[in-house]
Amino acid sequence: MKALVYSENEFGKIDGKVANGLARHSEKYQIDGIIDSTKAGLDAGEYLDGIKNGIQIYSSIDDALENMSHVPEYFIYGIAPLASFLDQKQREIIFAAMKEGMNIVNGLPEFLTEDEEFIQKASEYGVKIYDIRKAPPRKDLHNFSGRIHEVNTPVITVLGTDCAVGKRTTAINLVEALKQEGLNVAFIATGQTGLLQGSKYGIAVDVLSSGFATGEVENAIINAYEKESPDIIVVEGQGALSHPAFTSSSAIVRGAMPNAIILQHPPRRINHCDYPGIPMPTLESEIELIEAFSKSKVIAITLNHENMTDDEVKNTIVEYEYKYELPTTDILKNGSDKLVNTLFEEFPELQKSAALIWQTQE
Repeated sequence: MKALVYSENEFGKIDGKVANGLARHSEKYQIDGIIDSTKAGLDAGEYLDGIKNGIQIYSSIDDALENMSHVPEYFIYGIAPLASFLDQKQREIIFAAMKEGMNIVNGLPEFLTEDEEFIQKASEYGVKIYDIRKAPPRKDLHNFSGRIHEVNTPVITVLGTDCAVGKRTTAINLVEALKQEGLNVAFIATGQTGLLQGSKYGIAVDVLSSGFATGEVENAIINAYEKESPDIIVVEGQGALSHPAFTSSSAIVRGAMPNAIILQHPPRRINHCDYPGIPMPTLESEIELIEAFSKSKVIAITLNHENMTDDEVKNTIVEYEYKYELPTTDILKNGSDKLVNTLFEEFPELQKSAALIWQTQE
């Protein structure tokens, strides 16, 4: 399914995390282009990570369509701002995409399928609107059941010290690395980007009422466990357990009851994303809170290298490993080998399974 992603003035930034994630990894959609006039003409992969991926950045819808040989089937709104509602200019851009015949994929908590003007435009132009974060009907939601205790496969969550620090990126990179070892891995998405990228299991936790959030996380894990018989389950975190604006992390930890936790942290971030008056927590305080709340252990630290040089990343890895006595890495710069080795040490049965698979293949 071919798609054009809108991320005006936000691609590569914190609020462009949906577009950033889709440019890096997408199993569901073929990303044909990104719209961001401030970076038009660049390659999305090269801009994000220094490696070209063939996804062009365009200045506008007109620019994209003039340079493509086709009209993509989908137009994905790839910005995730703190403000939930579209302004009139943004609405007009989506209307323009609809007029060109593109179906709209919306990851905001503002549901366009409940907006009379969007409903009318969709009918007029013969397109569909998909609100990715819209919760299932109440009758289809799940209360926590306790069945998570029946899962005897290792469950790993990737948590963070803030929102938009790269938890999902680290989780997906780890999933792919574990698959390269021959393991059967299930990924549980808990936000809109993971779902857009094609995760078979999960739900956008932040739009659920507190009475169902824990149960939906548990249900997603149980579904993956029963249908996939995975060797390991990796659960994406949201927000931060210590962050006063978000409750998603507590629901994810309660629903997943993880056997181990990987903690993502941006060493140079001073204040919380979108909350300049709230200082970032220390790694010590977040680890202490997570371990007390989850009754599980943080087994590794992963870095978000925003505003850091390569030398600073290398030095921070050495510093953290000495200070916290935990394996530390930056997966975008160094890959996930250190995390895989850590998991093999924590869960020896995983290494045995991987070795057995390789022997069978030989």
